[in-house]
Amino acid sequence: MGNAFNLGRLFGIQVRLHYTWFIIFMLVTVSLVYPSWSLPLSWVMGVITSLLFFASVLAHELSHSLVGRANDVPIKSITLFIFGGVAQMTREATKASAELKMAAAGPACSLAISGLFGLVWFLTRGILEPMATMALWLAQVNALLAAFNLIPGFPLDGGRVFRSILWRSTGNYGRSTRIATRVGQGVGYLFILGGILIIFIIPQAWFSGMWLAFIGWFLDNAATASYRQVQWHEALHGFTVADVMTSDYPVVPADITVSQLVQRYILPSGRRFFMVADEGRLQGMLTLHNIKSVPQQDWDVTPVGKIMTPLDKLKIAYPNQDALSVMEQMGESDINQMPVVSEGRVVGLVARDNLLRFLRTRSELGI
Repeated sequence: MGNAFNLGRLFGIQVRLHYTWFIIFMLVTVSLVYPSWSLPLSWVMGVITSLLFFASVLAHELSHSLVGRANDVPIKSITLFIFGGVAQMTREATKASAELKMAAAGPACSLAISGLFGLVWFLTRGILEPMATMALWLAQVNALLAAFNLIPGFPLDGGRVFRSILWRSTGNYGRSTRIATRVGQGVGYLFILGGILIIFIIPQAWFSGMWLAFIGWFLDNAATASYRQVQWHEALHGFTVADVMTSDYPVVPADITVSQLVQRYILPSGRRFFMVADEGRLQGMLTLHNIKSVPQQDWDVTPVGKIMTPLDKLKIAYPNQDALSVMEQMGESDINQMPVVSEGRVVGLVARDNLLRFLRTRSELGI
C-alpha cells in the first residue's frame, strides 16, 4: 500500500502508517469533545483515546501476524489505514487449519481488548468520568471492530474463516476462494445499497450513508483484488523459472564507467537495471539507485563494477526452480527482478512485470 511511512518494527514485523489514518485520528479526537468537559481536557482525552484505538487496531493485526508466522505464513508488514489495518503476507496459508487460526486471532484479540476496557469502565464509572467515558468508547469500538471483521465476506477475517471451513470440507482451495469472494462482493454491494438508501430515506444521516457506501465499495474492490492475486498464484503452479523468464535483459561489462553506461545504455533505451557480467558469468546487478549514489562529477572515473550490487548479495533464481516460489521470494525480499543463473552463467531474467504479463496473456488466451 503506497503513501505510507515506516514507524519501526515489532516482533520483527515492519509497521507502517498510511496517511488516511490521520482522518480517523481527527474524527475520533473531535468526537470526544464533550460540552461538560473543559476544552483542554476534551482534547487531551480525545488524543489519548485515538492513540489507544491505534494500539487496539495494531494489536488486532499483530495477533493475525504472530499466529500466521507460527503457522509458517511469512508476514512482511502491517499497514494501518482509514479502514483499520492489513497484514501483508508474502504467501497464503498452505493449510485450512492455519488460515482458520490466523483469521480468528484478530477478532478474538479485539474482543479481549473490548472486555479489558469494559472492566476499566466498570471500575471507574461515577469516579473518574473522563476515563470511564474513554474506556466505554474503546470497549464498544473494539467490539464493533470484532463484529465487523467477522462478517463472512472475503477478504475480511470472517470471509477467511468461511473460506477455511469450505476449504477443509471440500479440499478445493480455488473453489473455496471463489465462493468466499462472491460472498465478499455480495456483502460489499449490500453495504453500498444500504448507504444509498440511508442517504435518500434519512437525508440528515447522509454522512453515515456515504460512509457505509464507501466501505461497501472498498470491500468489493478488496475482494476482487484478493481473488485475482490468488488466481495468479494458482496459475503459476506447475511452471518453472525457465517457462517464465525472459532472455531480453541488458548486460554490461564491469569496467565501463557510469558516464558511459548512462550515455550508451540508459538514455537511449530507458532501462533502469542491468546485469554486470564478464563473458556470460554474472558478477552483479546495477540499478538507478546504485548510480544515484555516485556524485555526477565522478561519473567519468567510476567503473560500474565498483558500485554494483555484487553477486554474493543478490537473490538468484535457477531454470528448474518453481516459478511460484520465486514470485514469493521476490515478495519477501521486496525486489522486482532476479537473474536466472545456470552453472555460473546468466541465462535469463525473472521480473515481476514479466510474471504478471505471462499470467495475463494466458488468461486472455484462455489457457
